[in-house]
Amino acid sequence: MKIINNIKKFKNGLGEKGLKKFRVFSYTLLLLAICGTSTVVLAADDPLSVVNNLSNFIFGLIRAVGMIILGFSIVQIGLSIKSHDPSQRANGFLTLAGGIVITFAKEILNMITGG
Repeated sequence: MKIINNIKKFKNGLGEKGLKKFRVFSYTLLLLAICGTSTVVLAADDPLSVVNNLSNFIFGLIRAVGMIILGFSIVQIGLSIKSHDPSQRANGFLTLAGGIVITFAKEILNMITGG
């Protein structure tokens, strides 16, 4: 109910002209987002290469998440050292270990499977 009240306040605050301009702006932004992100995808001849490309893409995303977690853990460790908080420091090191495992997940899996 609170969201609906906020929308009503937003509409009342803009006025009729402002609301029309906001709608045009919103639709233009939506159109640019849809048209700007469309790409042509061509199928490859070899289905195995398609699966390998998808696998590389997914592992790339996983690696990016791992790097973000690594950065967060370094900040967390730094803040715990500054505040002398041993429980936060332990959580920081556990997050660091998890970030390393996530970042190098593909290499770890290749080592385990021998591939």
